[in-house]
Amino acid sequence: MLLEPFLHHCRQQPEALALVESDRYLSYGDLLARAQSVAAGLQTLGVQPGQPVAVHLDRGIDAVIAVFGVLLAGACYVPLDLKNPKPRLAFIVADAKVHAVLGLGDAPAWLDASLWLDIDACSEESPKQVETSADSLAAILYTSGSTGQPRGVVLSHGAVASFALWAADLVALQDKDRIASSTPFFFDLSTFDLYAVLGRGASLYFVPSALTLSPSRLSAWLGEQAISGWYTVPSLLAFLAYKGNLSETPLPCLRFLIFAGEVFPTPALIDLAAKLPRTELYNFFGPTETNVCCYWPVERERLLADENIPIGLPAVDCELHLHAETGELWVRGDSIASGYWNQGRLQPFLNGEGWYPTGDRVSLVDGEYRFHGRLGRMLKCSGYRVEPAEIEAAVNAMAGVRDCAVVGIDDPAAGQRPALALVLESVTLAEIRTALIRLVPSYMQPSRCIVVEELPRLPNGKLDYNQVRTLLEAQQ
Repeated sequence: MLLEPFLHHCRQQPEALALVESDRYLSYGDLLARAQSVAAGLQTLGVQPGQPVAVHLDRGIDAVIAVFGVLLAGACYVPLDLKNPKPRLAFIVADAKVHAVLGLGDAPAWLDASLWLDIDACSEESPKQVETSADSLAAILYTSGSTGQPRGVVLSHGAVASFALWAADLVALQDKDRIASSTPFFFDLSTFDLYAVLGRGASLYFVPSALTLSPSRLSAWLGEQAISGWYTVPSLLAFLAYKGNLSETPLPCLRFLIFAGEVFPTPALIDLAAKLPRTELYNFFGPTETNVCCYWPVERERLLADENIPIGLPAVDCELHLHAETGELWVRGDSIASGYWNQGRLQPFLNGEGWYPTGDRVSLVDGEYRFHGRLGRMLKCSGYRVEPAEIEAAVNAMAGVRDCAVVGIDDPAAGQRPALALVLESVTLAEIRTALIRLVPSYMQPSRCIVVEELPRLPNGKLDYNQVRTLLEAQQ
């Protein structure tokens, strides 16, 4: 179901350009042929419809081939972040109970080699056709979990298709569009690139990784490739506005920019809007469980440096409800995820009234929704979701640690950064930092650490996270 719009364009325009990665190009017809060979290879291995298949590839052409191959086989893809430490990758593969892992070359040492399938080794065969419904599982995206381990969010064909259709209509995607792609496939932002863009017959251009660290070269690349649209995180766009030399690189082909994943500092957005006066800007909002539940087409004349921008109006088909006492945003609709994945089983997450409680504190002002932070402890770091409990679990499991607490410290470039306070007995702070490198991804590494004799606590004995934050913020 999810790939049907893409398949339509494969039939109508097989020679049209689908993917560009550096000097590598792939047409719609060739992309379909490669994906079909992967699907046939999975079926030969005995992978059945609905079963999870991991994708051990960085974003790019090969990853698209693998993902579409999984879907053509009727299976469900589990994209892996190759920058994650090996124990975390092994946990995800085990928790998802994947029936195969797709990649290139030899299997990584940490993986059971019997699960490995080299996509380049798949023969040119056509897979058996498989029927998929709106409820069929399409993807499991693992995010940081509040239980101390990564947690898989399950997306159905219908949920992703609903978002892709809505987003494509919103920005009027056409087959002549050239869309930049910088989002790893384990982010829900990638569903726009894969299914809205390729579902409209447009071309997807993968942003070279090195350019995200060189904004002037990035803006030059956007101009040279005549990019017409891009969906990315605010921190990268703010960097582009600040150091991208946009006054000398006006980007006349750039029709729209969409941003999501963290709060866009309004002064940086004002700067970007001024330097790209003809580019439409959209703020998308929503946790992975809802993909996008709110959106705001940026109105330049309403941007005030000392005010956060609205998250706007209901997106896709979402119904929104604000809890009367807490102001928590509840969401329901066809684009909502099916639930969480735990040890190979789907666990629904809707409350007793059929809503998904987001944990976000929101208000409705003059017909527009506004975001006021999280009710819980979850952080947003450069677009990544980080649960402090996962870092705390890793630290508390180390010998020589008596206690620890993780809080978020505001960072104008990244939204928030995790910071760590800990009580040590027979280990050094340097040893803790070294061990954490092996256990959690780089975006979860604490930006600040302090050692204290005791963690501050409330009268009821619980940790006083506000006081922990004050101690960490005092450290310069």
